[in-house]
Amino acid sequence: MKVCVNYNDKRWKKYKIDFEKIANAVGPDNPHAEVSIILTDDAEIHSLNRQYRNIDRPTNVLSFELGDDILLGDIYISLDTVAREASDAGISVAEHTAHMVVHGMLHLMGYDHIKNRDAKVMESREVRILKELGYKNPYADEAAAKPRRFQIRENGFVQYMMMATLGAVAALGFAPFHIWWATMLGIGGAYWMIMRGGQNGSVGKLFLRAAPFGAAYAVAMFWWALHSIYVVPELTRQFAVWTVPGILGIAVAGAIIFSIPFVAAARVRTCASARPFVFAGVWALVLWLREWALTGFPWNPIANIAIVFPYVANSMSLWGALGLTFIIVGFIAAAVEVVRHKKCAMCWISWLAFLVLLLVGSAAGMRNIDISALRDDGPVTLIRVVQPAKAQSEKMDYNSRADRIARAEDNVRNLIMLATQPGQPDFVVMPETTYPFVIVDDDMPLSKILGRPVVMGATSFEHGTLYNSMVVAGESGVIEKIYNKSHLVPFGEYAPMGGLLPSPANLGRGSGAQVISIQTQNGEFKFAPAICYEIIFSDSLVPRGENPDAIINITNDTWFGKTPGVYQHLDMVRRYAIESGLPVVRANYSGISAFVGADGVVTSALPVGDMGFLDGFVWGAHMTQYRQIGRNGWMIIILVVAGLGAIIMSRRKDG
Repeated sequence: MKVCVNYNDKRWKKYKIDFEKIANAVGPDNPHAEVSIILTDDAEIHSLNRQYRNIDRPTNVLSFELGDDILLGDIYISLDTVAREASDAGISVAEHTAHMVVHGMLHLMGYDHIKNRDAKVMESREVRILKELGYKNPYADEAAAKPRRFQIRENGFVQYMMMATLGAVAALGFAPFHIWWATMLGIGGAYWMIMRGGQNGSVGKLFLRAAPFGAAYAVAMFWWALHSIYVVPELTRQFAVWTVPGILGIAVAGAIIFSIPFVAAARVRTCASARPFVFAGVWALVLWLREWALTGFPWNPIANIAIVFPYVANSMSLWGALGLTFIIVGFIAAAVEVVRHKKCAMCWISWLAFLVLLLVGSAAGMRNIDISALRDDGPVTLIRVVQPAKAQSEKMDYNSRADRIARAEDNVRNLIMLATQPGQPDFVVMPETTYPFVIVDDDMPLSKILGRPVVMGATSFEHGTLYNSMVVAGESGVIEKIYNKSHLVPFGEYAPMGGLLPSPANLGRGSGAQVISIQTQNGEFKFAPAICYEIIFSDSLVPRGENPDAIINITNDTWFGKTPGVYQHLDMVRRYAIESGLPVVRANYSGISAFVGADGVVTSALPVGDMGFLDGFVWGAHMTQYRQIGRNGWMIIILVVAGLGAIIMSRRKDG
């Protein structure tokens, strides 16, 4: 019998397989008969499977019988699936390929396995032929192991539970736990679970497969946001009913957002060495898009798990959290592909590419640490940060007007007491919404009492609108500048969807990034203001061309107690300091107040719940490469690198 072998995928040529001998061991004893064996990959066999069998996934072998005694038909064999199955079975690609040829030839000769009786006949013949060729029974191990083998069925309950568990584990890499390897294990395990079926399943099925990971990942990271409902009894009575819907909302949003990279990587028609570039590129794109949804919530980029490694974390001075997230996620996915395809040279090259990026970034991080340590020889500005650390119920009073005024005056006396402790600060910084009276004019008696400039959080009222503001007042007691918060918190400071969803407040929006100057005895001090979570928005606080001395971030994390959110918020501040090359002065109502260096190092801090003050200096402000290029510029670069990486790897098709 004549056997024609077509190499549609050149990777097959490195395997020394005698296709003619194997096919003739099965085929008819007719020297004029012909059969074609087409050696291909998952992409082509997937297309054939969908077109002729209406099955939307790749398979190992397809046989097309022509119904002719001479021209028997065509056998298509996919290297991707065969190699994966051979690896799982612990046998060589050549041995498994021999089984596929025998299996395909028997199909051309009329054998089938649709019914159990026919399957037994076909399998027994396969076993006999393979034995004659010197190969073992391919069904022996399967039959012996079947009673005790644990199998994970695709889109089954066990798989959903495993994906959810991996999602919860992945959240442990962030503060306060900082178990960085747990995040890598969680993402890597979920990636393996999705990719183990190849490009198997529709978008809908792949989404359902990945959704439990995203849902559990989001809930494990963000559940603390609902803690705010239970801080003040009056708000609890009004909003407690939204707790379960809130958790479900977080889960649904997480399921949608974090499933996208997995679905994209599984559906794109490419090879194993290219998939990490697709996966990492889409993950970075999703992070970038999170900056824009509602007012945005780009919390906990994967880059933040590197905060415990100073050199790696400081690579964000080069390419920001977006770039470091791309590298870490790509490194994880490439490592999984190396494990899945140990003999795939291009998978190793893909992994090495991400490793090189990590090393290049670390070198840039070392340089950023050195620059951040430089101090000027001139006069320095001493800054005092005040942390009142009162419970929200002590800060606010919901009883009579007289009670509210009495509580407010008591809070002011407490602020004066903390601000006038021994020391000679050039100016004082007080947290978000510290001043208990609404600002309606330019009078600020507190700064006049203190006899020095004050930067403080307050609520201001202008043109019929309330604002969450940062007030800068001089030592004379006159307000010199009011900065209004522009990135408002949905469900807390404004009601999303036109008021359809609940919110205890509906505040006005400020005009955005600016630089403010304070005149001190030691000269001018310039800073970029940031209220609360405005500092989590990469490349958003400093206008182009401006080079302030620091960022002043005032916030009130009292709403979140000692939950992980408080510690994660500080890590977001550290990330912004590294990206921008600017030290951060952070005043938090209940903690954590801190001085953060331009290299992300916390030089001093007040713990959560501790009343007190911090005196400190800032230094090392500089322009980073990341701030020069900007967030959007880096997003374009990341997409270009991801696209080129995927194209280059795909052309070699060594996965």
